[in-house]
Amino acid sequence: MTESEEGKCEKMGKVKKRGSVLVFTGAAAVVAITANLAITAFKYRKEKNAKKKDLAGSKVRVNLSASEILKLADQIIANSNKVHNSIASVPLDKVTYANVISPLAELQAQQFPLIQSCVFPKLVSTREDVRKASAEAEQRIDAHLDACSKREDVYLVIKAFAVRGEWMNAEAKHFVQILVRDFERNGLNLTASKREELQRIRAQIDELSFKYIQNLNDDSKFLLFNEAELAGLPPDFLKGLDKSENGKLKIFLRSHHVAAVLEFCKVGTTRRSVSGAYGNRCGEINVSILESLVQQRHKYARLLGYSCYAEYAIGVRMAKTPKKVFEFLKDMSTSLTDLAVKELDVLKDLKKKEEGEFPFGIEDLPYYVKRVEEQGYDLDFGDIKQYLPISVVLSGIFKIIQDLFGLRFEEIAGADVWHCDVRVFSVFDLGSSELLGYCYLDLFSREGKYGHTCVLALQNSALTISGARQIPVGLLISQCQKDADGSSGLLRFSEVVSLFHEFGHVVQQICNRASFSRISGLCVDPDFVEIPAQLLENWCYESYSLKLISGFHQAREMLGLPILEGTNPASYFPSVVIGYEAVCYSRIWSEVFAADIFTSKFCNDVSNQHAGMQFRSKVLTPSGVKGPLEVLSDFLGRKPSIEAYIRAK
Repeated sequence: MTESEEGKCEKMGKVKKRGSVLVFTGAAAVVAITANLAITAFKYRKEKNAKKKDLAGSKVRVNLSASEILKLADQIIANSNKVHNSIASVPLDKVTYANVISPLAELQAQQFPLIQSCVFPKLVSTREDVRKASAEAEQRIDAHLDACSKREDVYLVIKAFAVRGEWMNAEAKHFVQILVRDFERNGLNLTASKREELQRIRAQIDELSFKYIQNLNDDSKFLLFNEAELAGLPPDFLKGLDKSENGKLKIFLRSHHVAAVLEFCKVGTTRRSVSGAYGNRCGEINVSILESLVQQRHKYARLLGYSCYAEYAIGVRMAKTPKKVFEFLKDMSTSLTDLAVKELDVLKDLKKKEEGEFPFGIEDLPYYVKRVEEQGYDLDFGDIKQYLPISVVLSGIFKIIQDLFGLRFEEIAGADVWHCDVRVFSVFDLGSSELLGYCYLDLFSREGKYGHTCVLALQNSALTISGARQIPVGLLISQCQKDADGSSGLLRFSEVVSLFHEFGHVVQQICNRASFSRISGLCVDPDFVEIPAQLLENWCYESYSLKLISGFHQAREMLGLPILEGTNPASYFPSVVIGYEAVCYSRIWSEVFAADIFTSKFCNDVSNQHAGMQFRSKVLTPSGVKGPLEVLSDFLGRKPSIEAYIRAK
């Protein structure tokens, strides 16, 4: 998804939303809190699953009932309140690392997997009552953490410690700086009146964002077509469509239906009507909301001392400044525009041959890009699917990850899971056999399950107060389809690429060795978090990899293309509202750096384990601990460059 997957270190790993679960959980007396959390974890382990295998070192709880989820959420909040009150009671002239920062870090490490145990069931549980309870628990925890993020007494204590400058190692110093920064981005360093105004604006932003998303979610419109008008769409897709009373097929204005039509449908008028209707969802309502959001965000940023919202949003990211982003985008545009114009001309010529003198529109891009790929490589994407059974693809991915990064995946039989399709793996270091972490795989689509592909952090790497390392746990959610007989099905090549991408996040989560949960795994700089995933995608196109993942089984330029009449900029997935405002550049930013890494280190030898292990030790292990540019420069031996990406295009 890196949905995955973006942003801050949040409770849903790659599923992005405002607020940070980890930063403001606070601390109390270390021994008491650790005992509390241990008791809580034990209390809510279901007796009926007692014979199931526990994962040693994992505090993640699965198969909690609806009532258990809500009770655990209340316990988490109660513990957090104790923590905040304990920290707030420390006199400002008595603050030390031991009585403020260390307990805070300990609680985050202990409590994060319990929070996830409450929250992730809403995405995967087969029971509606559990999903509802999980969503309610998330709301309770969010509300509590939002209140914690506004506690001036806690901020003053942490700030007092930061000002004292007590000796710390570089990682601890970075952690403390992030704590202070996040409080101050919530206005805790402002006067009381300005802080009150900031929170009023924040409430308006939240309300507008909610309305924007609700309008899109409530839109249930669909278009009706006969089979001839949907020519080119896969038979299995057509079989899954609902029918109207007159027998016509329903294409709902949802992303999975729209994407299929735009990529596969041979009928240009159908593509145009679906794209136009999708682009006109919510009409002027969301445009008005978006305009208000822009205004309110600008006010919010100005109150915090930034010149604009983009400066506020980018300041905590790898790019640092809007100027740097504009320079990056200008360099990319200058380097690629001529090539993109030539490619667009090829697409236009192909449409002219197939459909006649109809203008080429933005809605034609997905279909004709696919047609060029099919013709240029003599490929039939339907035929390719026959060579990509899920089981073979998965075993190939494991082999590639083992060869590159020295990681061995071993399935755990009898582990406690929420559905019979879910598989659990231990991940070991290939050389030392050290247990590095665990990975849950929930790959198949089912009713009630979250509809996108992503990786969630369920437990983060951290050093506990005893000096022991807490091992990371990740969950990969995907939407693969099973065959009619219930057996594992076949994958489209795009789904294979998506799996490689998400396993890049799994490797990133498992390999990281940060000492603080707040900056561990997927909780790194959001401009950096997609780089490992984008890097691993490259192996989908190499002969070495294709031999491992296949076996027979019975991003594009607009280039001035006009948008369809009547469409509006507030009709699509609300990335500009939640998680990506002012930072939509970040995806291609990651692609560029991933291309540089692949070209310079792996292009001539995709099975280069030395380079893979160097990437693991110099990039994945310390990410979050060191700055992203520092770790990339250390690995590459120079500063990252856009040149490899340009050459690849």
